[in-house]
Amino acid sequence: MYIGRDMTELSMMLKTDWKDSELAFFHHSFQQIAPYLNSEGQTIHREIIEEIEHRGGMKRQEADYTHGTKTVYD
Repeated sequence: MYIGRDMTELSMMLKTDWKDSELAFFHHSFQQIAPYLNSEGQTIHREIIEEIEHRGGMKRQEADYTHGTKTVYD
């Protein structure tokens, strides 16, 4: 389960101020409902993707005994 700021709060902030976990969660959420998004939703999703790309992606380069290679948002 996601524990963090909701979209209402995040929509008033720059994407550069979002945490990686917030970007990952909302990217996954928007990805699941992509066929149903209106133009505003598509724009928000595109901005999230662009911010993820700007940060170099979401994949961790290596795993250790406490972390996997995927960003966890819950």
